[in-house]
Amino acid sequence: MKHGSVRWWRQRKWQIAGLLCLITTINYMDRLALSVAAPTLTKLFSLTASDYGDISAGFLVAYALGQLFGGPVIDKIGTRKALTFAVILWSIAGMAHAFAQGFRSLLSVRFLLGIGESVNFPAANKAIAEWFPANERSLAVGIVTAGTGLGTIIAPPLLIWLIIQFGWQWAFIVPGLFGFVWLLAWHRVYAEPDVTKDKKVHPSAQNTDSAYGYGSLFRQSAMWGLMLSRFVSDGAFYFVVFWLPLYLTTERGLDLPAIAMFAWIPFVAADIGALGGGWAGKAMIDRGYSINAARKILIWAGAVLAICMSQAAALETTTALIGLICISMFAIQLKNTNLFSLPADLYPSSSVATVWGIFGAAGSLGGAAFQSIIGRLVDQGSYEPVFYIAASMHLVSAIIVSLFIPRIEPFQPRKKTTK
Repeated sequence: MKHGSVRWWRQRKWQIAGLLCLITTINYMDRLALSVAAPTLTKLFSLTASDYGDISAGFLVAYALGQLFGGPVIDKIGTRKALTFAVILWSIAGMAHAFAQGFRSLLSVRFLLGIGESVNFPAANKAIAEWFPANERSLAVGIVTAGTGLGTIIAPPLLIWLIIQFGWQWAFIVPGLFGFVWLLAWHRVYAEPDVTKDKKVHPSAQNTDSAYGYGSLFRQSAMWGLMLSRFVSDGAFYFVVFWLPLYLTTERGLDLPAIAMFAWIPFVAADIGALGGGWAGKAMIDRGYSINAARKILIWAGAVLAICMSQAAALETTTALIGLICISMFAIQLKNTNLFSLPADLYPSSSVATVWGIFGAAGSLGGAAFQSIIGRLVDQGSYEPVFYIAASMHLVSAIIVSLFIPRIEPFQPRKKTTK
């Protein structure tokens, strides 16, 4: 049977997208374990909101450093090996949370978890750049990005059940074990593609001189646009991921079983936004829109809709609160799926992990700063300004993309000249 006649779900590239979605799901279950267990651990270890914010910030600082310095390593050793080492590291770090004794030990294992998990998105987006042509790329990114929502959908009910039945330690041990199981499927399915044989994936994929170093990247306005757009926007998503269970406990009076009922719902909307944004990007390009037009229309649509989060804290009922957060998370992921496609749209696959590492590091540093700000604002007595700040972040991000990247199209690498 010829490759073209193979049904899409049997094609290796879509199997790879599915596996990358699955490991992203596990990745988010590992990182969500702390936020799900936060109502228990803050009481057990006498942690303040500032302490919790600093622990969350420590994870994101490590996550940023891992992306920044790990990108070139991923480009050098390839996606298969990079994800293998990373999953082993973060699975061990995740399970190590079960032995934490307080603020310092939680901060330490959280930092190690951030280093390991930082590889996930640069490696996944490198694989997408290598395996998927431009018109399919946003859909592939949407599938992978949907793993963030799946992880946060599964985590609250599963991990709260583990906490109630077996103790808080098992909320960290079980997700860590899932990573080792995933590795068995990963090594069975994934193989590094020969991008030099496929010019359809990226126009400069066949050019061995197309890789960019840090020096050349930081001289490009597009790279600064990517960095700043993530720096000002990632904190809004992490606010919902890290703080929603604690907010529902302290401000809305919910217990753990009630949190299990509510905390996963916004991430269903997030996944619909991720998949919808990916599908819409593909559909628009297939119908004749340029990559530039398709990406920017969807980035702006999500950014404007995300503003509705500003009113969440003012709503009286928990049901209305969750509903408004659902709309916001849909909008954020609609935007993010297309924003996250830009490194592969702009740069050759030989540099995507490096570019994505810088791109992601900027977002994580911005998110880390916002976590510490949230903790201090909450200790002063109010979540309301946090919701207002989070609501504006993606609008600022969209403005930055439009200003710094006036035209989204692949950079043509400079050819070496000989004298």
